[in-house]
Amino acid sequence: MERDVARLQCVAERFSKIGSTPEPTTEDVVDVTRRAVDYVKRRSPAKVEYEFVLPKKQLPVRMNAPLLEWVLENLCKNAVDAMDGNGKITVTVQQNSDKAFIEVSDTGKGIAKSCHKRVFDPGYTTKKRGWGLGLSLAKRIVEEYHKGRIFVKNSAPGKGTTFRIELKK
Repeated sequence: MERDVARLQCVAERFSKIGSTPEPTTEDVVDVTRRAVDYVKRRSPAKVEYEFVLPKKQLPVRMNAPLLEWVLENLCKNAVDAMDGNGKITVTVQQNSDKAFIEVSDTGKGIAKSCHKRVFDPGYTTKKRGWGLGLSLAKRIVEEYHKGRIFVKNSAPGKGTTFRIELKK
């Protein structure tokens, strides 16, 4: 019950930050990524396999952790849906001299090249249920709040999809 209450507090905190300008803090992007993905993993079907490719050391980044966790959870949930609950999600965190990169790859249906940019448009969806707001909100969180980038790194029908988030360190 304590975990449920903590989760509800987290969700409420996220919604309160959406309409405001949240203050970024320096957080370990590796820890934030693992926490977000572990949350979705515990709620995913047993036939969804998760693989982490993470650096062994901390990677400090200026961010709003609850909002970035929401973005990662959304990407993982979309990946589970794209695989119809059966496949593999690989989450990779890397860095170069000035940026941190988070990639979420799945073995799902894939996205036609002509739709790579459109997936971030409000209302765009391929699902029977939902409003098509998840990726547009994710884009706003990454680009406006974190001054980063989110995009489809690669995808093709039947080949799966990789989304990439780039954040300044």
